[in-house]
Amino acid sequence: MKLANKIALVTGAGRGIGKGCALALAEAGADIILNDRPDSPDIAATAEEIRALGRHCWAIEADVFSRTGCESLVAAALAEADRIDILVSNPAFSRRENFLDFDPDTFERVIQGALTSGFHMSQLVARHFVERGEGGKIVFISSVHGVMPFPRAAAYNAAKAGLDHMMRTIAGELIGHRINVNTIAPGWIDTPGEHESFSTDVMAEAGKEIPWGRLGLPSDIGKATVFLCSDDSDYVTGEILTVDGGIRLKGYLDHQPPPTEQEKKPS
Repeated sequence: MKLANKIALVTGAGRGIGKGCALALAEAGADIILNDRPDSPDIAATAEEIRALGRHCWAIEADVFSRTGCESLVAAALAEADRIDILVSNPAFSRRENFLDFDPDTFERVIQGALTSGFHMSQLVARHFVERGEGGKIVFISSVHGVMPFPRAAAYNAAKAGLDHMMRTIAGELIGHRINVNTIAPGWIDTPGEHESFSTDVMAEAGKEIPWGRLGLPSDIGKATVFLCSDDSDYVTGEILTVDGGIRLKGYLDHQPPPTEQEKKPS
């Protein structure tokens, strides 16, 4: 129970990676302020799963893609739970389209969701942390897209790269307040959103191509989140924790030299 008596606010947590983070934090002892978009079809069921673990859970619908939505979420969270100890910023929005055909309004929407929302949420929660004077934990959910320029994802790639660099800046400015600020960069994670973009067969074959031999799971990201939100990471700030099953190494592994004759001999 590394997070006993802590209260965590997780955005975009109705399903997928956000839900995996919320469940893992609850399993580690935290009470959860669960956020998803207005009229979310998932938030109520996820809240019940968390309560079934014996944790308090406040389910708050709010649009974190806007400043006013973030402000209303934080105000409601503090009214319900009285304080916030942990923020996991996980708004999710991505569209794939060829660069030459990319719709400008869609580009702006991806940046707004994947980058700007993180600024608004972290600023509002960090002000609360500073006012309380007891430190805090901020974890942004980024992506390997921040360093890997996948085709047909110009907006998402740019947003996640910006999020990573913004995180380092925020970490530096808040270090004197003992607020840990870090990022998790997932690889290809098996989420409901991915199944809306790719068929089950495509995803099954993709998992075989990842060096670890499978797609990631939301629980993989949840476990990393627990580490960064616990005292185990007290001396860690301004870092990107990549959780990708080795997907960034794939190109290098494809070019490994064959074993030497000495290496072939049994030890």
